[in-house]
Order: sequence, then C-alpha cells, then structure tokens
Amino acid sequence: MEDISRFLAQEGITTSGGKSLKRDQISFILSNPIYIGLFRYGGELHEGRHQPVISKKIFDKVQEILRQRGKPKTKPKIAKPFLGLLRCGECERGITAEIQKGHTYYRCTKKNTECSQPYVREEKLDRQLSSLLQKFSLRPDWADKLLSMLEKDKLETAQFLNAFVQEVKSKIRNIETKLQRLLDGYLEQDIDREVYRLEKGKLLSEKKTLEEQITSLEQKRTGWLEPMRKWIKESENLSEIAREDDLFSKKVIAKKNFGSNLILANREARLGGPSRTELQGQTQWAALQAAHQMALEKPLSCVLVGTVGIEPTTISLKGCCSTD
Repeated sequence: MEDISRFLAQEGITTSGGKSLKRDQISFILSNPIYIGLFRYGGELHEGRHQPVISKKIFDKVQEILRQRGKPKTKPKIAKPFLGLLRCGECERGITAEIQKGHTYYRCTKKNTECSQPYVREEKLDRQLSSLLQKFSLRPDWADKLLSMLEKDKLETAQFLNAFVQEVKSKIRNIETKLQRLLDGYLEQDIDREVYRLEKGKLLSEKKTLEEQITSLEQKRTGWLEPMRKWIKESENLSEIAREDDLFSKKVIAKKNFGSNLILANREARLGGPSRTELQGQTQWAALQAAHQMALEKPLSCVLVGTVGIEPTTISLKGCCSTD
C-alpha cells in the first residue's frame, strides 16, 4: 500500500491538499468494481455502459492479494525497499534482505541450491542503482528538443486526421441518407421486406466499418503522443530521483525501467539479459543509454533522431552518422 501511495504521488495523484493517499483510500481504489465495467448503487452491483479498463481476472487477483495482506500481523516489518527488484546473477534465485547490527544487507535466497554470492550493504546497493538510473536519464536539452518535435508531429497528425475524418464522415452521411431512402421505400411498399432487410444490413455494416476506421485511426495516430510526452518527462526526472534518498521511489522507477533485468552479482547491481517479453518495452531505455555513449563520440544532431519526425512508424535508433 505504501509503495502504491508513493507511486501515485510521484505521478501527481494526491489528495486535494497535496498529500499522499492513505491506506484506506488505496484499498478503496483497488476494490472499486467500476474498473471492470460494474458499479455499486444503493448497496447493489449494477452493470455499467462504460468500457472496462482492466480484466475481471486481474481484478479478482487483486482482491485475493488484498484479503491475504489484510490479515493482522504479529509484528511490523522493517522496511527493505529493494526487495523484489533484483535476482541473483549466479543462480537466478530471488534476493532477500537481513538486518544486522543496524544495517540492511541483501543477498541471494540460496533456496534449494548452492550459491557463492556474498552479501551487499544497502547503502552500496543504493549508490549502484543511482548510477544505473543516471545512465538512463534524459538530458534537459534533449528533452526540450524532443518535446518541440513532439508538438510539431502532433500538429501534422491533427491536420491529416481532420482531413481523413471529414472524408469518412461524408461517407457516413451518404449511408444515412441511403438508409432513410430505403426506409421510405419500404414504408411505401415499393421495396420487398426481404430486400429491405438485406440492404439495410449491408448499409449498417458499412457504416459501422467506417465508424471504427475513425476510432482506430485516432488511437493509432494520436494514442502514442501522451505516453511519449510522459516518457520524456519521466526520463528527464531520473537524475533527480537518483540523487534523492527516497529508496522506494528508486525501486519503483528502476522496476519500471529495467523490469526483471536487474541482477546482483559479486556485490554489484547491473543489467542482465532481458527476457523476450521485456525486449520491446525496454527498447527506448536501451536507445537512451546508447545515445549517452554516442554523445561522447558524435555531434548532437546525429544522436537525437535519424529521420524526420518522431512517430513510432518513423523513429530510428541509429545515428545519422552511423554506418550500422
């Protein structure tokens, strides 16, 4: 609950007074059925007309976790912020933590296996993770340039989209006119019922296809803009997060950026090989790390982008001076 509260605060989701959400507020959000297309009214559950944002399978799993973690505990746990973030670089088991002489140490669980990996102190692990986050940060001047390019692409996308939408809406209006004429002909008994039914079905099907074309294009052409803007801001803030002492914030952002790709080997936290499912999600971070290295060797103009625009369909991870 505390991790979720910190994460939401980091994303700007707080109380009206600017404070972090409390445990009961987090619990209410996680147990609210409105996110699966249902809502409570008058003490009863009703089916809504809105589109669910998560599956019921995920919702049920969250409820089970809430029930398990809602059980009373005999004693409070001491915070171990980096638990669940790394895996052992030797045997790939999980990493656990222990408190010894007032300090927190992290090590491999060594569960059902022999592993030679030693302990690492939390302060040292913190410095290593901070260094990793710094390597994936976005320089302020790069962020400004990318945001400027994003606004340009947004305007160009809007112009193209408006022209297309107007064309499709014109076709939809023509179909609606045909539907009205078809209905008039049927009511005046100029058209047989079976012919009316078949022609109406064809026209409605064509209309639905056109409507979905508009929705689909809007999502594909503009759906990436806000996530891209959010990623730019988030990666620009990595340096600040890395310098701060909030270990939980570092864990949240490191988990988001690196997934299960962080390993602990020989008292050193580093990046291991990503799983196949994580490769696509980590591409932008890998490209950003490569850009830092390229910036030391090539002009800035060869690092930011290799083609005109930054849309997903045209973005290039190669520098314009690269021979790869």
